[in-house]
Amino acid sequence: MRFALWLIALFCVAVVSALFAGNNHGTVTLFWPPHRIDLSLNLVLLGLALLFVTLHLALRALSGLFSIPQQARRWRLSYKERSIYSGLLDTISHLVAGRFVRARKAAEVVVAIEDAMLASGDALPDAARLRTLAHLLAAESAHALQDRSLREAHFENALAEASSKEAGDLRDGVQLRAARWALEDRDSAGAVRWLEQLPVGTARRTIALRLRFKAARQARNTRVALDAARVLTKHRAFSEVAGAGIVRGLALEMLRNAHDAAQLSQAWASLELSERQQPDVALEAAQRLLGVQGDPAVARLWVLPLWESQGHSLTTDQRVRLTGILETSFGASEALPDAAWLARIEQAQMALPGDPLLQYLAGVMCVRLSLWGKAQALLKQSIPLLKDAGLKRRALLALADLAEHRMDTKAAAEAYKAAARA
Repeated sequence: MRFALWLIALFCVAVVSALFAGNNHGTVTLFWPPHRIDLSLNLVLLGLALLFVTLHLALRALSGLFSIPQQARRWRLSYKERSIYSGLLDTISHLVAGRFVRARKAAEVVVAIEDAMLASGDALPDAARLRTLAHLLAAESAHALQDRSLREAHFENALAEASSKEAGDLRDGVQLRAARWALEDRDSAGAVRWLEQLPVGTARRTIALRLRFKAARQARNTRVALDAARVLTKHRAFSEVAGAGIVRGLALEMLRNAHDAAQLSQAWASLELSERQQPDVALEAAQRLLGVQGDPAVARLWVLPLWESQGHSLTTDQRVRLTGILETSFGASEALPDAAWLARIEQAQMALPGDPLLQYLAGVMCVRLSLWGKAQALLKQSIPLLKDAGLKRRALLALADLAEHRMDTKAAAEAYKAAARA
């Protein structure tokens, strides 16, 4: 359709030109004394058109002739630019394929081309970024080859190039790479030093938080690792189950690293509410507090949420451990047990009269209150049902003590023998 329209337009122009030229009787007279020249108007118009075309072609030819050096320069720049991009692609390809020597050589070729272009004044618009990437890839290859001196040389060049305004956005990447190299070199202090130089926004990125977490774990800085793990879990860098497990493990490690009651209280205060409510964490904290001669009332306060939820979220081992912690806390003080805890234990034992752990704990409390008969009955009921050897042994020892108080030597001896067998 378009061709048909052009053909019709061409015919129209031809017809109009023929009508104009056929009926045009005008002449153009040129006076050049003493001469006179008469020319047809059609010939003059045709000559002017030919002159215009000739001048136009001549000017185009001269422009092309004078632009040959610029075209040659542009071609050289284009060739070098293609060589640079091809070299970067080769570097990345060799690097991901594990050919680190080839990757380093390809990156160094890119750097050499860039240096030559910079010396000749033909630098590309993104020259700083290209040089930064080339040096960084060369440093990565040298790091894989364990050539630290060459890695540091390329890294310093990359950092210097990244400091310029043209490549400022790459500086964070260079510093993150340096932190990762320091971690792989087991230099946690160096990794932390590089991470601390990052801007606030970059330091909150997932990759920076992962590096901070690894550096803290490597330096055994449990508190910093715990903070990083919390943020990573919120950012969904870990799955919910994995994140909870990591946080729980770090919380337990921080509690175990406390050497006195003050450090333990400080570590407990640094935990979040959800972490304090985890059974393993609360049990470990209370057990450690009793182990360092801390306040038994504080230990019972820490495990109070577990006592209120036992039977719902505690396993059998955790209930056994909770029972042992409460027993130890009640025996650590010479004063009578707390009335509130007495009421709690009594209510729980009455609600579940067949629970051996509650029977044992109630029996221990009766021993503390000098209720010998009730204590003996509860302990005897609990012993056949107790599955934990430690609790069973302590229950038998308590029966032996009660028998000695009654001056029943035979019963005490039998209890001691049973405890020894347990």
